[in-house]
Amino acid sequence: MPCSEKGNAGDFQRRTLGTSGSGGPSILNSVSANLNLVRLICAAWERGDYSSTEWAHPEIELVFADGAPPSSWRGLAGMAEGWRQFLSTWDYFHQEADEYRELDHERVLVFFRFSGRGKTSGLELGAVESRGAGIFHVRGGKVTRFVAYASSERALGDLRLSSETTSADS
Repeated sequence: MPCSEKGNAGDFQRRTLGTSGSGGPSILNSVSANLNLVRLICAAWERGDYSSTEWAHPEIELVFADGAPPSSWRGLAGMAEGWRQFLSTWDYFHQEADEYRELDHERVLVFFRFSGRGKTSGLELGAVESRGAGIFHVRGGKVTRFVAYASSERALGDLRLSSETTSADS
């Protein structure tokens, strides 16, 4: 049951969660909990806080899909190292979640707007619109995989979605 919501984590209010006829959690319950988890993670990242790992599965995979070069890390220590390497290339870096889209009961797609200045290049993001994306894979209340994209179009291509499809549903 895909769903799209715009706005930041601060203005988000959860809807009432249901249960299935058997009394157990429904797919809606799982999907809504996943969206809420992802919003909390993104709110911390918007504040520049990448230190929390309580939301991550111990064997999480962090992937920078279209970086130079593309790279990945496994486990909590690997994720910390991946973020450390990425953030160390910037004088400052800021990302803001722009749109959240539940793809299915395990994946949440988030579109981000980026700003920052590269340490080596001095490249200033934000002077031109920089929009990327991330795909959070959530299972059992923990993120098992996070795939970061510098290009939202690349993320949409990997998901076999078009920007027309995503904006038409917004």
